[in-house]
Formats: sequence, structure tokens, C-alpha cells
Amino acid sequence: MLVLTVLALGWPGFAPAQEPSPGFFTAIARDDDADVRVYLLRGVPVGARDRDGTPALVLAAAERAFKVVRTFLAIPRTEVDLANRANETALMYAALHGSIETAMLLIEKGAQVNRPGWAPLHYAAAGGSERMVELLLDRHAFIDAESPNRSTPLMLAVRQKHEAVARQLISAGADPAVRNDAGLAAADYALRNDNKPLAEWLRVRAQEYDARYRPAGTVRR
Repeated sequence: MLVLTVLALGWPGFAPAQEPSPGFFTAIARDDDADVRVYLLRGVPVGARDRDGTPALVLAAAERAFKVVRTFLAIPRTEVDLANRANETALMYAALHGSIETAMLLIEKGAQVNRPGWAPLHYAAAGGSERMVELLLDRHAFIDAESPNRSTPLMLAVRQKHEAVARQLISAGADPAVRNDAGLAAADYALRNDNKPLAEWLRVRAQEYDARYRPAGTVRR
């Protein structure tokens, strides 16, 4: 705990910020939190980015280096919503990998549950974790969040063959009738996966959704 206290509060003689060596990112990838702490004490900034522009925290979450994620989050100056060049955050990767503990910690530290474009709920749906989907919905994730091509978490769940998550999202109020920029609804992705029973179930749910929430004559987007 002394090392974390030093990192959090500073220490006389604490090393000035320096450019990280490749070894820092290698330590992150192997989830070597002790080695990462040494680099941080030597002055490597917690917000350092690798050659691809990926922030250290995002890299740790992407690599499932969750011990390192906790080390970073113990430092008050860690920016939890830094994104890589694809605009992906640590919470999005925690959601994809189904790490409930990591996601909860990130959210407690202020990570955005809702954000423009791809959102953590898209990644949770693609990853197939019902517990993660429930967590994000409990934290007020927008259930019909639209990606840049207007795909929703429901579409991602169906496309990745996570039927249980798809049914969970429908039960929670997801719109099964909406279509993305390719003109595809969730049922169309089920057909592409040769899951005709799910496709038919989604079509019926879409009809019910339209009847309940869309006035007669309303054109779907």
C-alpha cells in the first residue's frame, strides 16, 4: 500500500514525468502490477500512450490486465475516460470482457456509461454477459444507444449469437423494430445466423413494439 500512497500523494524526490519505455506497456499486457508501479514511481505518467495512441488504462482493460487497471484507478489523477484512436474507453473493454468488478470500479471513478457513438452497452451486448448488461442498465445506460451506423446493443447481441442477452434487452424495453444504416433490424441478423425461431420471435416483438409505441402511419427510421 505504501507504493500506491506515494503514487497518489507524491513523495519528496518523486521522479519527474518521463516518456515510457516499451517495457511499461509489456508489463501492462502481462498484468504485472508490481512492475507497472515501478515504472510509475520512475515518472512514467499514468496517462501514457503506446505507439498506437492507446492510453495505458485502455490497454490494460483491453488486455484483461485487471490488476493493473486497479493500480491505475488507485491514483487520483487517472483519467478514466481517455480513449484510443477508435474512441474506445476502459469501461467499454471491461464491458466486452464481462469484468463486473472492473466495470463497477470504473463507474465509481466517474467513467461514462453513456457516450456518443459506440457505448459500453454495445460492448457488453457483443460480449454476451447478462450480468454486465444488467449492471449498465442499472446505471442508466441508454438501452437503444446508436452506434455511428445506428446499430443498437440488441443488434450486436443478435449478431454475435447471444440470444439470452437479446431476450434480456427486449424484456428491459429495447426497440426490436429499429433499423440501422444498412436497413437491418435485429431479426435480420438472426436470419443471417440461421436462427429462424429467434428471427420470428423478434419480428413479433417488433410488431408489438410498433403497435404500442408508434402511432399508425408513423414511418420507422
